[in-house]
Amino acid sequence: MEIDPLNGAVDRPLWRELLEREWRERRVIWLTGPRRLGKTTLVRSLPDTDYFDCDLPRVRRDVEDIEGFLKRHRGRRIALDEIHRLADPSNLLKVAADHFPDIHVVATGSSTLGASARFRDTLAGRKRTVRLLPVLHREIAAFHVPTPERRLLHGGLPEHLTSSALPERDFAEWIEAFWARDILELFSVGKRYSFLRFLELLWAQSGGMCELTGFTAACEASRQTLANYLDIFAATGVVHVLRPFATHPSREIVSMPKVYAFDSGFVCYARSVDTLRTSDKGGLFEHLVLDELCFEVGAESLHYWRDKQKHEIDFVWTPRGRPPVAIECKWRAAGFDPVAMKVFAGLHPEAAFWLIAEDRDSWTMRRYGSIDVIECGPAHLPQLVARHRRR
Repeated sequence: MEIDPLNGAVDRPLWRELLEREWRERRVIWLTGPRRLGKTTLVRSLPDTDYFDCDLPRVRRDVEDIEGFLKRHRGRRIALDEIHRLADPSNLLKVAADHFPDIHVVATGSSTLGASARFRDTLAGRKRTVRLLPVLHREIAAFHVPTPERRLLHGGLPEHLTSSALPERDFAEWIEAFWARDILELFSVGKRYSFLRFLELLWAQSGGMCELTGFTAACEASRQTLANYLDIFAATGVVHVLRPFATHPSREIVSMPKVYAFDSGFVCYARSVDTLRTSDKGGLFEHLVLDELCFEVGAESLHYWRDKQKHEIDFVWTPRGRPPVAIECKWRAAGFDPVAMKVFAGLHPEAAFWLIAEDRDSWTMRRYGSIDVIECGPAHLPQLVARHRRR
């Protein structure tokens, strides 16, 4: 990774390579994810790509004649940044996909395509969706961050991560911009207080199970309203909603989701944490592992597991046609207790078991009674994923 001489931003070649791979499969890419993650920097770093900022009135006027605009860019690769600012963004992408086979398009926006009424066509089968994530564990070194703890406390938005002081004011300003730009412009939401209070509470208990009824009084909103808000949070990428993995309904939790904040820095902000204690690090480290897993296997194949005796597994990856993988996360491997994995193995004997610990520099297989657990650091997840897919 290198510093971009144009704006001082850190280059993220991992994501640029992903976009190039996706373009080989589909000519239209929707690059989404919460604001300030670096979507603009990323698409501007793509070689041989014409960049258009749809925030600018002249660009919006230029694109009003969709067919004329696309004809002028035949044979080119074009980046349409903040495309949801256009009057009819989905129609532009649909016309490009259906009638201009020599054009490749990457469009960015803070909202998932189809999450609001502005997108009347989800472009099913015509596009690839890439959700940009906060700075991954494997990218930390490129940002010259002195310790992994900085990534936990400051979070993974590039500007927050590289700030020498804890950017509390920046967190507050981000929330205001999220409300003003991503919510008011795209969604019909009732009370600002209820909406943002619910988001703050979800971030504060990030990684916990989410029973909506327990939030109604604090948020001054009905359960159904909060359910609608949770859908918006998930669509705009400010939370990850994990559904339970269960094949034995009489013994396992089958319906209640767990909700994770999209970034550990906002968890610390919501909890008013300005100095990390040892007890904070394990839960925050789960967020980094979750991001690595989302990059490698996709969020749709990730779950959590809990039985009715309260044994719990942090993450369960369910690859199609392969055994499930039970994954535990620990800041330090010495704190690992295999009891929950042993219970899981009794119900799912074909499963594989991984322990991801920040202090593991290599990977090893360790036997705990009747189960074998692979112990490794986050850097080894790509190899483990590829190995499991070959099983």
